[in-house]
Amino acid sequence: MNVGDAVTKVDVWLLDKVFQPFADRLGEKPTAFDIGMSMQLGAIVLDAAAVVAIFMVGGLSVDSALWNGLTWALGFAFYLSINRMRPLMKPGHANPLRMMLQGFRPLSVPFMLYSLYQSIAARPPFVLAMGFNGLANLVFVVGIYLVSTQPKPPRQRQTVWSGRRQAEGAP
Repeated sequence: MNVGDAVTKVDVWLLDKVFQPFADRLGEKPTAFDIGMSMQLGAIVLDAAAVVAIFMVGGLSVDSALWNGLTWALGFAFYLSINRMRPLMKPGHANPLRMMLQGFRPLSVPFMLYSLYQSIAARPPFVLAMGFNGLANLVFVVGIYLVSTQPKPPRQRQTVWSGRRQAEGAP
């Protein structure tokens, strides 16, 4: 087994054994997709807070601030593109984002781990800013995995007649 297969296996394990059971236990509203999109938006806000905090501490030059602003804009564009795919998410159907984000999910995990390490090892004036950055990446990864889970099939509505048929043993 090569490295790519191992990474894919870990990604599928995380998706199927950690996040899908959580998504299956949720009620009808909010869905795992809704929670994942809220987490994506939260990650964007936390990332903006990290950039502003680093700028306020004086840790960003103008070109670094411009680079971080462009990176934030790219994250916001990613959020908008995933949000535009909301109509593709239909209960009882396969989630198209599961395959679309197959290469992106495993790539985001090492970045999250590194940013969490940075937030722990940051020098005193940057602890808050790097904490925001680490939290933003953690929230982003959890959100991207929740967005990738399979939607639950629609619940069957119970009527008087369907309840009577089940009691009589009819399908």
